[in-house]
Amino acid sequence: MGVEEEFFLVDVHTRTPVPRAPQVLGALAPDLGDQAQAEFYTSQLEVCTRPVGTGAELRDQLSALRTTAGRAAREAGCLLVGTGTAVVPPDHPVPVTDGPRYRRMAGAYRAIVDGRLGAVCGCHVHIGTLDHARALDLANRVRPYLPALQALAVNSPFAGGQESGWAGWRSVEFGRWPTVGPAPLLDPAGYESTADALVSSGVILDRGMIYWYARPSEHVPTLEIRIADVSADVDTTVLLALLIRGLCTTMTAEADGSPPPAVPVGRLRAAHRFAARYGPHGDGIDPLTGDTVPAHTLTAALLRRAEPGLAATGDLAEAEWLLGELCRRGTGAERQRAVYRRTGSLHAVVDDLAAATTPDLSPEMAWR
Repeated sequence: MGVEEEFFLVDVHTRTPVPRAPQVLGALAPDLGDQAQAEFYTSQLEVCTRPVGTGAELRDQLSALRTTAGRAAREAGCLLVGTGTAVVPPDHPVPVTDGPRYRRMAGAYRAIVDGRLGAVCGCHVHIGTLDHARALDLANRVRPYLPALQALAVNSPFAGGQESGWAGWRSVEFGRWPTVGPAPLLDPAGYESTADALVSSGVILDRGMIYWYARPSEHVPTLEIRIADVSADVDTTVLLALLIRGLCTTMTAEADGSPPPAVPVGRLRAAHRFAARYGPHGDGIDPLTGDTVPAHTLTAALLRRAEPGLAATGDLAEAEWLLGELCRRGTGAERQRAVYRRTGSLHAVVDDLAAATTPDLSPEMAWR
């Protein structure tokens, strides 16, 4: 498994997103190489782990990447912040990263690219090594459990300086892009014809813009799951990755040629909207039945489904502990709202997020 995490760069004084990614990435290049990458806006950067086999290895890599990136960000006068949407809006539109592909995207989707509220940061989990057909089959089979995973990772209640009313507003903002949403049920031939049609029709510019929540990666031999807000705390990211690998391990062991569950895309969309609106503590929609149920019952069903795979990889005890801790301390969205209720300050929310994102850095370094 491997993880890609996207982060905001915010000014240490104004706490607004600032276009300093080129400077920060230049400083990171000698140490991180291609593990630190540009994102669509120059107020964002992405860090990528190498493939790992255990939760401990994943946590170590994520922590080291965050610390290194956070130190470079602070040398550039900004903070590395793990949140799905910017808490404080930028003072001015943030430029798109300079490059042929991003320039083409900005030109083709001008109504979406405003440089203000459209920037979002997610967490993508890769499972592999898998050939394309096997990754596609697993994408078909994990679909009913992705809303419950999304609910655990909600971390974007504020957007543009306002309370959105959603625990995970990122999914609404990002949902304006074409193809964002549940993947259709496809066999390999259907995937190829669908991907070709999306590109040839101009709906998307290239296959990299297939933004389904679960997809065979177009650049590495993995299944890529793309449903989570980036988390400020590493534990939530590790939990997400372990649960996804547990699901995939369970389903691989069960492979008997039977078809995946034929859950309608419309029902899945509704389940994802409930997950983004309420997180794991409100109501949810069971994708397998269509019933409205307490969201915690979907979390329990997710853990039961992943349990054989978690046990097989030795991750069950850690996943259960991490899940219990998340339920005890609250989701990222709940923590953001709690800081705001306590302080009445969006700046305090940003500061708390930055401290949680890079806990190994001394607070004093932020204000040099």
